[in-house]
Amino acid sequence: MASLEAYLEEHRDKFEEDLFELLKIPSVSADGAYQQDVARAGQWIADHFQRLGFEVQVHPTEGHPIVYAESPPVEGVPTVLVYGHYDVQPPDPMDEWISDPFEPTVRDGNVFARGATDDKGQMLTHIKSAQAWMETAGSLPVQIKYLIEGEEEVGSQNLYKFIEESRQKLSCDIAVISDTCQFGPGQPAITYGLRGIAYFELQLTGPRQDLHSGTFGGAVTNPGIAICQILSALIDDEGRIQIPGFYDQVTSLEDRERSQISNLPFDERVFMEQVGVEGLSGEVGYTTLERRWVRPTFDINGIWGGYQGEGGKTVLPSKASAKFSFRLVPGQDPDVIAESLEGMLQEICPEGIRMELTSMHGAKGVVVPLKSDYMTAAAHAIERGFGHSPVFIREGGSIPVVSAFHDQLGVDTLLLGWGLDDDNTHSPNEKFSLADYHRGIKASTYLWQELSKITMEEPDDAGS
Repeated sequence: MASLEAYLEEHRDKFEEDLFELLKIPSVSADGAYQQDVARAGQWIADHFQRLGFEVQVHPTEGHPIVYAESPPVEGVPTVLVYGHYDVQPPDPMDEWISDPFEPTVRDGNVFARGATDDKGQMLTHIKSAQAWMETAGSLPVQIKYLIEGEEEVGSQNLYKFIEESRQKLSCDIAVISDTCQFGPGQPAITYGLRGIAYFELQLTGPRQDLHSGTFGGAVTNPGIAICQILSALIDDEGRIQIPGFYDQVTSLEDRERSQISNLPFDERVFMEQVGVEGLSGEVGYTTLERRWVRPTFDINGIWGGYQGEGGKTVLPSKASAKFSFRLVPGQDPDVIAESLEGMLQEICPEGIRMELTSMHGAKGVVVPLKSDYMTAAAHAIERGFGHSPVFIREGGSIPVVSAFHDQLGVDTLLLGWGLDDDNTHSPNEKFSLADYHRGIKASTYLWQELSKITMEEPDDAGS
């Protein structure tokens, strides 16, 4: 392993140069103006794999390309599927960036750029670790299959079709994703649970055009008022969601897990300073970490309608719209939630309003078993890479591909996050600690070795 460690140290500058080169590509999947740049980022990844001698395929889709690569098979040890994405969120609002979002800038040991932590930097750690093995040992101790897509930030619709059609190609024993966070600075973590999501857009239409509010207000139902009433009806003052049957599949948290969460070194005051608020709220009876990780929630993600220009304009708007989402816990089905939600909204929608509810996307929550050889291997690798044992946490966000891997490929996923909560993912001034970038590469390098220690049982040929 000495040669590996020496290689990692000697190539620190080159690893950073490669990261910066990838970050310069504005691979914004949500905006058609960046379509060529998204394809360019995918090709950049493919070229990297080709230089390693991997079998590489760039699969066109109806949207952005999927990059697939694999190293040679290794008998008797697990086959690993690594997932990541090369697309990024739009950089808006541009005026809140301290530096250009697509000109990587290093400040205080962090690289600032869109995609730095979500997910280019974290994804690249698993490519650089393979590079270290290939250029020092000539081969990897396990077979790694890479599935790198360009549509994660827009729902990954084409990815799931690809997974369904490529089950044999993607066959593996364990999946690995780095698109989550450490528990805190210097405290690495393995995420063993994710919430699901059900995301909707609601559009209300009243009169056929905007009306004079002085002339028609009080007689014609105002869509702006109606949408506020409808949204407020979805949650009560104690943070309980009011959709009929919403909690039917929600199980109580075990005392053991509540105790485990409460023992984590979490400081609410520091957390409030981090996010810039002076107080916290949520479902009554649960701690802040429980609300973030293991309880279902409702959030309004955007709301609009009527005049929004400079100055005043006294109109009764023709339309009002909102986008909102529910984070779901394991056991809840987004399709069931959608059906119940639509029934409730039909009942409470005011007279004089036409309602259109669109289900944008959904995914189920997942929990990965803590007691497994794969978890043990990951914990050992992280301890060697970061110098600290990881804690085991849940995450409030959703990574739908994890449930797809479980349902379609029959495998669990190791969620190994190298980022931090304050990395400003999806926000201006996104960043990634360069020290954690290198620690992530080191942990990934050890991960392939630790996984190779797991002996796979030979298939039962009896009777053949």
